[in-house]
Amino acid sequence: MLTNRSQVVSKKEMTLIEKMYLPAIFSGMWITFTHLFKKSATIRYPEQTREFSGIYRGQHVLKRDEKGAERCTACGLCAVACPAEAITMVSAERKPGEEHLYREEKYAKIYEINMLRCIFCGDCEEACPKEAIFLTDRKVDSFYTRKEFIYGKSILVESKDSPIDLTKRQTPDVKEFKLDKHYAHNQTFDKNKKTKVGGHH
Repeated sequence: MLTNRSQVVSKKEMTLIEKMYLPAIFSGMWITFTHLFKKSATIRYPEQTREFSGIYRGQHVLKRDEKGAERCTACGLCAVACPAEAITMVSAERKPGEEHLYREEKYAKIYEINMLRCIFCGDCEEACPKEAIFLTDRKVDSFYTRKEFIYGKSILVESKDSPIDLTKRQTPDVKEFKLDKHYAHNQTFDKNKKTKVGGHH
């Protein structure tokens, strides 16, 4: 014997009542009856909505900086980090006069996320050095065609008038690290000075 946990199987004959399944039926009815006095777990959606965690990973957003310019520099780190290969982007050079639109000289001309492929793991958020992409508490809408699940910049980039609050997703340690200008990923390139502002010359 491999173990000492062997048990003798009982072949006891069922009684007449047991053959009629009456004990099992009454036992199941009793369990159902007790649930009538318990608090319902059902949410009457859409009139009622369940409260989500502050770090719930839902629909993505491309953030703007404090001046309203797009943070994304089309570095491609989010696309590389994505295990589902759901992110596609095409970079472009910023033209003179577009400084108020794009934070850096390079920006994402096309930025698309295939929501059918996305697994909402948050790796893109962690890989981004510019704090450009975050997952929010918004839910992805349902559609009837696959094409509608390809979210472009028209959907992903946040509005200047109503920025999305993501303070719950940014811990104090992360915010302090991101604001430290001694780290290269927090520095911005100054074309006139040919150096990075906040870094070492």
